[in-house]
Amino acid sequence: MFGTGRYELFKAIDETHSLNAAAKKLNMSYRAAWGRLKASEERMGMKLVERSKGRGMYLTTGATMLLKQFDQLESAMGTFLQKTGQILSSSIEGKGENRSVEKHANNFDSGD
Repeated sequence: MFGTGRYELFKAIDETHSLNAAAKKLNMSYRAAWGRLKASEERMGMKLVERSKGRGMYLTTGATMLLKQFDQLESAMGTFLQKTGQILSSSIEGKGENRSVEKHANNFDSGD
């Protein structure tokens, strides 16, 4: 699974160009960061970082795309939760017509 913790690790690698510096920034051991990096690469079936003498450690194109997709997922989830909260609040408070989450489930559009 790729969640917030892995996202933060890869963002820190992108910022610091170093696994050691990224681990320190996130208050984790180098070994833990290395293990998460390797496990993520195995799960994704692709390299997520490369090393270069001039650039240090940097994200591959695939990793950069993965982070962008994660950002979009987080944004869509935020929109979904906000809309769900509004529907539930409206139903609980009895404002307007009696609405249910099921009735409006198809109104969630990720394009908002």
